[in-house]
Parts: sequence; C-alpha cells; structure tokens
Amino acid sequence: MQYDVKNLKLAKEGKSIIEWAGNNMPVLALIKRKFKRTKPLKNVTLAACLHVTAETANLMLTLREAGASVWLAASNPLSTQDAVAASLVKDFEIPTFAIRGEDNKTYYAHLNAVLDAQPNLTMDDGADLVSLVHSKRKELLKTVVGSSEETTTGVIRLRAMEKDKQLKIPVLAVNDNMTKHLFDNRYGTGQSTIDGILRATNILLAGKVFVVCGYGWCGRGVAMRARGMGARVVVCEVDPIKALEAKMDGYEVMPLRQAIRKADIVLTTTGNKHVIDSEHLKAAKGGVILAQSGHFDVEINKRALRKMAKSVRTLRPMIKEYDLGSKKIYLLAEGRLVNLAAAEGHPASVMDMSFAGQALAAEFLWLKRHILKPQVYSLPVELDREIARLKLASEDVAIDELTPAQKRYLSSWKEGT
Repeated sequence: MQYDVKNLKLAKEGKSIIEWAGNNMPVLALIKRKFKRTKPLKNVTLAACLHVTAETANLMLTLREAGASVWLAASNPLSTQDAVAASLVKDFEIPTFAIRGEDNKTYYAHLNAVLDAQPNLTMDDGADLVSLVHSKRKELLKTVVGSSEETTTGVIRLRAMEKDKQLKIPVLAVNDNMTKHLFDNRYGTGQSTIDGILRATNILLAGKVFVVCGYGWCGRGVAMRARGMGARVVVCEVDPIKALEAKMDGYEVMPLRQAIRKADIVLTTTGNKHVIDSEHLKAAKGGVILAQSGHFDVEINKRALRKMAKSVRTLRPMIKEYDLGSKKIYLLAEGRLVNLAAAEGHPASVMDMSFAGQALAAEFLWLKRHILKPQVYSLPVELDREIARLKLASEDVAIDELTPAQKRYLSSWKEGT
C-alpha cells in the first residue's frame, strides 16, 4: 500500500482519537450502517482532499463501507493530525498522504498521489483536486464522473469555473447544504476559531476589541462567540445587506482601515485575497493580533507584512512577531486556518452533519452519473432534511408534523380572508 505519513508509531494514539470522534457522529454512523448493507459505491475509486482529522477518518471509513476504494490527501499543510494519518494507514489500510507542516512541493505531490489512483469520484475542501484535474491532470477527465465540495472558498472557485464554461464534471456543493453552512460554518467555525486563538495566545478576550472581517455564516459564528466571551466586536463588510444585518445584530460596523486602528484582534473570514493589506498594516495599532478562518493563506498579505518588518521571530509555536520598528504585529498560525492549525477544528458533533452530506453526495453522484451535466449542483433538499431528521433523532428530539388539512392549505391559493 502506498502512503506518506509522519510516523506509523503514532497509530495507536490516532486510533483512539478516531474512536472518540466516532462516538459523537451518530448520523454518519447510521449512514455507515446503511452503506455496509447496500454497497452503493462498490468498485468505485474515490480520491479525497480534506483536512486529515479524526472526523475525516470516520468519513473515510464510512465511504469504505459503501464499497469504495478510498485515497486521502491533506487539504491544508497545517491541519493534519499526524496520529490520525498513521492510524488510517496502519489500522485501516487506507492510503493516506498527509504530514503536518508539509511544504508546497510535498502538498502537491500528495494531491497527485491520490489522483494517480485513477479515481471515479473526487471529494474536495477548497477545490484543489478539481482544479488539478482540469489543469495538469486533464487525462483524468475520462474517468472522473463527479466531485463534491466541502467549503465556501471551493464553491466560489467552482462557480467561477462554471461561469467561464471550464467545468467539465458535475460537482455537488456540499457547503450549500443547510445542515452544513448553518451549523458547521456558524457553530463549528465560531467555536473552533475562538479555541484556536486562545490556544495560540492564552489571552483574555473580555474587554478586547475584536474585529471580524466578513459577516457570512463563519463571521456570524465568530462574532457571536467573541461577544459571548466579553469582547467588543466590530464587523467589517463590503456587502451592504450583511453590514446592515451586523448593525442590527448589535455590532459596530465600520471600514477595516478605521477599525484596525483600535483593534486588539483582527480575524478574516472572507475567502478573499489581501483582506488585510499594506494600508491596513500601516494603520494598525501596535500589538494587534492577526488571524484568519477563511481558507487559503492569502487573506492576510504576508509578503507585505514581511517586507515592512525589520525583524521576525517566533514567540510561541503559533505566534510570529513582526517588528516594524515603531510597533509590533503578531500573526497566528502563519496566516493559515487558525482553528485547524492552532486547535483541532470543528467538534465531531458538527462535522457529523457536514460529513453525512459528503457521504450522501458521493452516493448521489455515482447513482446519477449518467444524467448529471457539468455544473455545480446542490444536494436535493429531501436529503438535507433527512440529515437534520437523523440528527434530531440521535439527540432524542421529536418535532411536529403538518396535518393533511394544513398541507392542503399550504398548497392551495383558494383560501384567503
């Protein structure tokens, strides 16, 4: 079996971590049980590029029970849990290519390694596999019949490909599932980002000015948690509707070049490039902490920051101090995803719903492979609701049902005042 992990001796620790996460993923467990019986992905080869965490490991085991031959690579150089990667190889014999801290050359070597398996399906977190298939590995377009995408940044890239008529395969935007972005992005990113910042810095949030750039679902979640811990939250936005929503949610709203003058912490959650640029770095208050929970490490202009600095040093494992002479600026986790680089990412109970969507997406793509066209699709709403129903049932929560009369009323236009 091919693989590239840090140390197989870490497998024992990794297996325990995988088991613990699985205990908190009841929906995925139910799907796994069904897949074991129905084998919807029998003889399918699936290449995945995801954060190699204990939660992802449980998704891989679910897909394997469906009959798939699964190959896994990391979607971020700093998010890999080396013990989990070792266990996937040693205990479960899943070809895994992931080493925490890997450089760009190794990162792309790992992506190519899983693509060398000649997959029928791909699964992405950031659209790197799909991008590679459409650029340097075009020969795989003959065998890849579809892909699924986990995160907002990846969906943005894929919709751009579709708009430019460059997308050659159907893709399911799992990130667009209601059970994904309403919960994973808001509650998962909200909690895990705060967790990452606190693990990296051990600062007190109460009384701090905490600036959130971007008020999408991730930004909403972080703002909510930061305020809950006593921070004074300021929101920066480019969308007037989201800015108005933030204002009516009780946050201060202002341009970043103004907010950064008084910020103690600035976090970006946009998925865009150079949100914090040289003009903001020049205006920043001394001692400001910068971090991001978008996706790629482009939200903070690291090159501009390095160019402005007279010296750079590491103060703690996830903190770099940039001394600009007149002030010091602190960058967390090398500008990469702070919730995964400095902490452990989302709680398993949140990823349970997200990865349930990924598992059902893989089944849907394969079963519908002959009729789906090259475009970006959303998971059928009935499958999204089924995930929510299973989650509620796993937590012993019952809800009401519409009566036949209520269903008729909602579908009719004849009844009025």
